[in-house]
Amino acid sequence: MTTVNHDAIVTDDHRRARIYRGEFFLYSPSRESLALVEFAREMIREAFDGRDPETAQFDIPVEAFATLLAELKPRFIHHPESKRLIRDLLLALGCDSAETYFDVPRLRTSTSDDYLTTGIAYAFHPHRDTWYSAPFSQINWWLPVYPITSDNAMAFHPNYWQRSVLNSSERYDYAEWNRTSRKDAAKHIGTDTREQPKPLEPLELQPDLRLLPPPGGTILFSAAQLHSSVPNTSGRTRFSIDFRTVHLQDVRSLSGAANVDSRCTGSTMGDYLRCDDYARLPQEAMAPYDDGPPQPVVAGL
Repeated sequence: MTTVNHDAIVTDDHRRARIYRGEFFLYSPSRESLALVEFAREMIREAFDGRDPETAQFDIPVEAFATLLAELKPRFIHHPESKRLIRDLLLALGCDSAETYFDVPRLRTSTSDDYLTTGIAYAFHPHRDTWYSAPFSQINWWLPVYPITSDNAMAFHPNYWQRSVLNSSERYDYAEWNRTSRKDAAKHIGTDTREQPKPLEPLELQPDLRLLPPPGGTILFSAAQLHSSVPNTSGRTRFSIDFRTVHLQDVRSLSGAANVDSRCTGSTMGDYLRCDDYARLPQEAMAPYDDGPPQPVVAGL
């Protein structure tokens, strides 16, 4: 049974433990989440220069669209205001500013009708973030920028929460990806030849779970959840924001979700910033993760 908690009033410690057991948390839009959404919208409006960003794909050559995104997305990711707004949202939802670390927020796009599904607008196949060198204590935060529907949302596949998938994660190393592949995203139009961990067996993806919060509504889930991009047939480009958090206590104790099938190498631990001062995780806390996410000692707290 899949549990989705709506606007649950719980401590962050309790919430993390339940997420590590496969539960989802869904929060209604708040002042803080809407501020983040509006900041993203401002940058999107500026980039699209008067065009409707949700339908501009039908008026712009795909190469020009990819170039536009290649300029827009890094500006949003690295803008100091993005970090400040993420911190405000985390604190509003009960995270400890001295113990919670986040990575920079990504602005994602999912175009309609197979217009652009590679590179800078990659349509994600079923995957776990833990296949991409993420620690098992990582929690993913996801929120839509504009209204979404079931035909342009994200799908979860909770039947695989405790069920292993034959996959190619042993070929993935995060450091190598950053060195050779991330910077080339906008060049991949039509095909995407970058090595990414994928399932190596047919999957039973139905039934799936599609959560449809309004703009600013926020989904929290474990990095170990199998999820994918829904093939977008809505006629509108989906814009969303996602970022990830870890808690220092869980990093040190190797707490997190169980590892059922991840075998990647490398570490994302150097990406996280502490809420209160943007400091990196302590070196001694990161060291056990250098050769790949270590097996979690416990599933939950």
